[in-house]
Amino acid sequence: MFQSARINLTLFYMAILVALCLVITFSVRILAEREYLHSNMEQRGQVRQIILNIPGFGHWTNNNNPFIDLQEAQEERVRNELNHDMFLINGVALLVSGVLSYWFAGRTLKPIEEAHEAQARFASDASHELRTPLTNMKLENEVFLRQKHFSETDARELIASNLEEVQRLEGLSSNLLALTQYGNTPLTLEPVSIRQIAASAVRLAKPQAEAKHIAITTDISPVLVRGHHDSLVQLMGILLDNAIKYGPENSVVRLGGQRQDGGYVAWIQDSGPGIDEKDMPHIFERLYRGDKARTGGQGGYGLGLSLAKAIASANGAEIRATNNPEGGASLMVRLATVK
Repeated sequence: MFQSARINLTLFYMAILVALCLVITFSVRILAEREYLHSNMEQRGQVRQIILNIPGFGHWTNNNNPFIDLQEAQEERVRNELNHDMFLINGVALLVSGVLSYWFAGRTLKPIEEAHEAQARFASDASHELRTPLTNMKLENEVFLRQKHFSETDARELIASNLEEVQRLEGLSSNLLALTQYGNTPLTLEPVSIRQIAASAVRLAKPQAEAKHIAITTDISPVLVRGHHDSLVQLMGILLDNAIKYGPENSVVRLGGQRQDGGYVAWIQDSGPGIDEKDMPHIFERLYRGDKARTGGQGGYGLGLSLAKAIASANGAEIRATNNPEGGASLMVRLATVK
């Protein structure tokens, strides 16, 4: 599909370049011929006056003047040379424009092709994530209906299992809607306390951390940053959730921050296995989960960090991830400070 589009776009670019080249070369040819003819007419007049003043040549006229015939032949030769040069230049321009047009068409379509591939990959991954809980509910219900006898306890267990799958679908749809919201709706940015944001995020993450016996330490200076309070709390909550999820039990998650190069950098460190180098360029992509996440029994849909990136972008912030030399991973957010 994109190859056909590239060829069509190449032909379109070629038509524009060739038309432009033809206009320029025809204009130059007309001007060159006009200038030459004007110069030649002046030379004819000068030659005619000289001949008339020479004894014995006064009977020559324009019709029987060999010098005039010579000039006319020269004019015809110049016209032929101009036509030859014009066709040669346009032929070369056609070849060059073909190569350039094909290259420009590729450059033009590359972002569109990448966006199309990302959309197709996202649609495929999203359909897979949606199909999994639906398939689970369908199988559980079919098995349950095949039973001739079942107790109230069995029915409650089935309903509880179905409710869990519904909650997973609800979480997935909520995150997808949030991604769209942060991508399309501008936020009102104002001075907010990064310490208050961190405290709110830690309070929300505390139950999950206590369930794994993980301690959260904070070292946040009272700095005002420019951002949207609720969305930044959600951003910090996502990063804490990610650190707790991949951190081992009875470990520590560290939340800190400091002024740096005219801004404020907040970071969250865990003691988990870190991020595989091959996964590092993709961890902020929608529905991307590395091998450790897939085989380690971790939940989630791979939307958390992509949502974090969308929130960071909406707040004019930057987010990146690194592996700690001593082990584990660090997620850092660079925010603008209020002067």
